[in-house]
Amino acid sequence: MTVSLIISTYNWPEALELVLLSVAEQSVMPDQIVIADDGSDARTATIINSFKHRFPIEHVWHEDNGFQKTLILNKALRVCKTDYIIEIDGDIILHKHFVKDHLAAAQKGYFVQGSRAMIGETLSKISLQQKRLSFSCLTKGMTTRFNAIRFPLLSSLFKTDPCSSHNVKGCNLAFWLEDYVRINGYFNGFTGWGWEDYEFAERLINSGIKKKRLKWAAVGFHIFHPLSSRANFKPNELIYRETVNNKMWHRSPGFHEVAGI
Repeated sequence: MTVSLIISTYNWPEALELVLLSVAEQSVMPDQIVIADDGSDARTATIINSFKHRFPIEHVWHEDNGFQKTLILNKALRVCKTDYIIEIDGDIILHKHFVKDHLAAAQKGYFVQGSRAMIGETLSKISLQQKRLSFSCLTKGMTTRFNAIRFPLLSSLFKTDPCSSHNVKGCNLAFWLEDYVRINGYFNGFTGWGWEDYEFAERLINSGIKKKRLKWAAVGFHIFHPLSSRANFKPNELIYRETVNNKMWHRSPGFHEVAGI
């Protein structure tokens, strides 16, 4: 089984540098690393280029036209050549066994939601300055200590509704590429932030793919930042509700509509 790590980013090269430093320390390296760049300026390209001597990175970029995360993810997935996909945001520092844990949890017929531990505002500022990569549930300044625990032997104790898209977060998500392609990937009709990962998960579930919750394994540490604009929250929620109510598993435009870009 081969795996790609997809990292979405937008104009925060300082955070992306920490993420890539944590990738370099993985106990199991992904076969492919793709940056899904939603229109960042040249600073992000500079950071990415500085890592190319450590491991191959593919940088998929389009012009900045507002929040278009779903579109750039679909473009990034067009270049993936692996069986399995791990998707993270460009503000998620990875535990050194992050990829290893996700591969251990991979199972046909399932997508996997990993854990996100929140780094507090003060600790985040210090970590960015000092390029800190190591965190745990005992680290002073963590705001969600429970999610910072890594104890994969007990991970199976945590159960979730396998047919619920509630609380799915694209910042730490894994799925089979063939499942992604079949449901036409992310829906490009979203404008601005909100609901795109819930809607994607709902279509996976409607297509017969179940959700697996991975707790105390595949831990990602989220760097604090102010909340994104919620201006399109309600219109985006209506798209999600339509998918739920009509049990939709395929939407256009999506992955196939960005072919050739």
